[in-house]
Amino acid sequence: MATYVHDGMTIDHTPSGAVAAGDVVVVGALVGVAPRAIAANALGAIQVEGVFDMPKTTSAAITAGAAVYWDADPGEVVATQTTGDLLCGHAVAAAAEAAAIVRVKLGR
Repeated sequence: MATYVHDGMTIDHTPSGAVAAGDVVVVGALVGVAPRAIAANALGAIQVEGVFDMPKTTSAAITAGAAVYWDADPGEVVATQTTGDLLCGHAVAAAAEAAAIVRVKLGR
């Protein structure tokens, strides 16, 4: 039997290093955003659902509705998954090739 815990928009996270508000945080295969700063080794929360403006690669355009991936190095959203990139959600607005940000709905 399953017992309801919460809506799952945020999850608990204890980072080994300090996290600033707005930082993208990867926990396993989950990509989230820290809504508030979290001190190193302190329990905090990361948002794993919601819509965020995220840094994007300037080497490709992204169409609205496209699946997008988090490339941890260099720390940007990309349209084409390569080894190590994690699905972070879907673009909710188109972003031109030269755009530095893309609006992303986190989650699957």
